[in-house]
Amino acid sequence: MAKIELRHLDCTVQKRYATVETTKLYSKYAVKLSIWDIETNKIISIILDKSTAIRLAKTLRTEINKIEE
Repeated sequence: MAKIELRHLDCTVQKRYATVETTKLYSKYAVKLSIWDIETNKIISIILDKSTAIRLAKTLRTEINKIEE
């Protein structure tokens, strides 16, 4: 199986990106959102349960729909 990692690049600073993955936490699966800053070599992660991840996705869609190009 191919090893593929999606990286979502920061639109203002090309030295930052975010990744999203499923992880196991306390015998349940959760969503892990990590943001990596290449300049400082630091990773900040948050782990969301399923219902919180769904709510975040809905909030992101709402905010994206507010953007006018």
